[in-house]
Amino acid sequence: MSKKKGLSHEEKRTRMMEIFFETKEVFQLKDIEKIAPKTKGITPMSVKEVLQSLVDDNMVDCERVGTSNYYWAFPSKALHARKCRLEELDKQHTEAKQRKMSLQQAVDKAKVGREDTEERASLLNELQALREKRSHLKSKLEKNRECDPEVIEEMNNVFAIKSWAKRKFGFDDGRIDKAFGIPEDFDYMD
Repeated sequence: MSKKKGLSHEEKRTRMMEIFFETKEVFQLKDIEKIAPKTKGITPMSVKEVLQSLVDDNMVDCERVGTSNYYWAFPSKALHARKCRLEELDKQHTEAKQRKMSLQQAVDKAKVGREDTEERASLLNELQALREKRSHLKSKLEKNRECDPEVIEEMNNVFAIKSWAKRKFGFDDGRIDKAFGIPEDFDYMD
């Protein structure tokens, strides 16, 4: 014997919507729990879950009156919702086409004067050479930074403050270095 395959969640949602569209009535949960298994083959255990998912997606309206919840969905609302969604998508499509067109115009405008010519290629090569030279000079400057008078003056200030703190408060070097975040290998350049 082969087992009968159950309905998918989407199939249950579709069949539940058919109940509302075919009858055009307002139901309580207990009514739907009776109708759905008999007419649409939705298992009684999943009726409440399927109905709640439709309410969450604004496909079925729900209103509490007294102590009861009433559920309804009319075909006109679904049609209206689809029309609104279609209008919104059309608007987004039009805006996207306009944005694409303006971006294309900006690209075309930016290309003016950037045609591949010998002069442009020569200038790009020169620019690359200057960038490499700048990078080389920066690294050379970093190597010689230890001889910079301002850096040496800053280091002298650090040693002067350390010396003053040792005399004034009687702290040892390790405690001062730790308190002020001075590295252990901080020393004069050779």
